[in-house]
Amino acid sequence: MYKSVDKRQPKGGRPLEEKVVFLFVCGLNRSFFMKTKKQKFSQIEEGKKILDGSKSLVFVNFDGTKVKDLHSLRRGLSEFGAKMKVIKKKLMRVAFEEKGIDFDPEQFETQMGVVFADNDVSSIAGPVYKSGISILGAYDLENKEFFDAETANQIGKLPSREILLSQFVGMLSAPIRMFLYVLSERSKQTVEEKQS
Repeated sequence: MYKSVDKRQPKGGRPLEEKVVFLFVCGLNRSFFMKTKKQKFSQIEEGKKILDGSKSLVFVNFDGTKVKDLHSLRRGLSEFGAKMKVIKKKLMRVAFEEKGIDFDPEQFETQMGVVFADNDVSSIAGPVYKSGISILGAYDLENKEFFDAETANQIGKLPSREILLSQFVGMLSAPIRMFLYVLSERSKQTVEEKQS
């Protein structure tokens, strides 16, 4: 550790504030951050294993995201039967190639996490969107279809399937209810006319 104190006085007699600079020299070995071939192979195998049980993928940008937000996202995803994994883009590309999936995750320039879900994209994009973590895109493994960030975010904004179905049923039943109301009022009027 190196400590430097600047106590010079500029012209005019006002002293500069004391500036303290701390310098830390860390002797970290670069190989500490590199993965061995065996570790890379195991990550590829893990990615392929998770891909086998998945129907859809959502790619998220976790750059600048707080750890507590990532933990809450992971907890929320577990309720929907989904998992979020951080796998290097090159290793993910290799896993995709070995599974016969024609998609290149290296197209994303930011740090990327992959949400593996055994549901369709619409059921998992909502919780990811609501978490506040930006969505880079989504991939439907069954139909082999990629959704860009804008489309995936629009899917995430939609209400859940159950809410949409209840809104649809309400929309269909509203005219029928109004017709029944008109008939009941009309029958009341005819009954009143007959009594008078």
